[in-house]
Amino acid sequence: MIVHHDSEHDCLTLQLGERFDFSIHRDFHEACLGAGGAARSYVIDLGEVTSMDSSALGMLLLLREHAGADRAEIRIVNAGTELRSTLRVAGFDKLFMLH
Repeated sequence: MIVHHDSEHDCLTLQLGERFDFSIHRDFHEACLGAGGAARSYVIDLGEVTSMDSSALGMLLLLREHAGADRAEIRIVNAGTELRSTLRVAGFDKLFMLH
């Protein structure tokens, strides 16, 4: 996982690797929910992700709550067809901006 914080726009970008699952839970948590307060916006880049499990969905929901729930600006980008379908079936297209 590559984490980049654009301090000028207060945007935290997470570029995830092949697996978005429980194995990255600690790193995801530290990057998004760690010591500092919530960023103004988040970008979750799924361009390299080939597998995602239910814990990934849970991590996204925790991030949404941390970022202000309905006020949260979280964009999920570069999701492949299968991942995009999973996110839609789970109703995440109503909770997050899917690009």
